Formats: sequence, structure tokens, C-alpha cells
Amino acid sequence: MSQRDHHYWMNRAIDLAKLCPVVEGAFSVGAVIVVDGAEIATGYSRETDPKVHAEESALDKLDANDPRLTRATIYSTLEPCSERATKTRVPCTDRILQAGIPQVVIAWREPSTFVEDCVGVEKLEQQGVTVIELPELADAAMSMNRHLNLS
Repeated sequence: MSQRDHHYWMNRAIDLAKLCPVVEGAFSVGAVIVVDGAEIATGYSRETDPKVHAEESALDKLDANDPRLTRATIYSTLEPCSERATKTRVPCTDRILQAGIPQVVIAWREPSTFVEDCVGVEKLEQQGVTVIELPELADAAMSMNRHLNLS
């Protein structure tokens, strides 16, 4: 995919992040899963319940064994989480790895606001997932999170 395509889909994820109910203790994140240039699922933080993450919400809309996932790209406005406060929920990096998604595109890395050291990108790369960062879209992806004290 071209840089232009990555920007198109990340802007779609940013628009989804704007739909998140705003809360003090969590980021507003949007995610889009794309296969062969077509959107197959979307999600955003707190879309279906107060604790659901964007990537989790998008993945929950697909069969876990959907064969398209092995050639998908997931666009997330924020680095996928590597740990969850709610221990009953699987971190988004683990969900992406379980799904077999080979490429992840993010706009910004998780700051140490809630998690001291998010290692989502590192964990994905160690498992052979291609991670592309679009820092030129980071400000837009952060815009709906300005109420948080971002460090």
C-alpha cells in the first residue's frame, strides 16, 4: 500500500476515535481493519462497553479464524496496548498476534500516562509483524485526548 493509502485509512481511524465517549482515565482510539484495500471491520474505545479498546472492538466483529486476517492491516490511532488493567481482557497486541495480522499502522506511541512502559510495537515486531508509524498524523490522532495530561 502507498503512503497515501496509509493516510486515508489512518484518517478513517482518527474519525472513529472522535466517536469515543470521553472519560478521564482512558484514551480515545479508533481502529480500522483493511484487507485488499477494503474495510472489513472498525472499532473505537468504549464502543460496546466501558472497557473495550478500539482494536478489540474491531476484532470482536470478525470470526477469530477469518482467513482474511492473515493478509490484513490494522490501523490504530494509538500503539496497541501490551497490558490491560482488567486482567480478564487480552492485551490488543496479543489479540493482533492471535489473529495473525501481519501489518499494524499507528499514528503515535502510547505515552506513560497510564502504562509505565508500553511495549506493543516491540512485542509485535519481535513476532514478525510489520509496524509502520505515521508521526505526521500524531497530532490529529492525539486531538481527542487533549483532556488527558499527556506525558
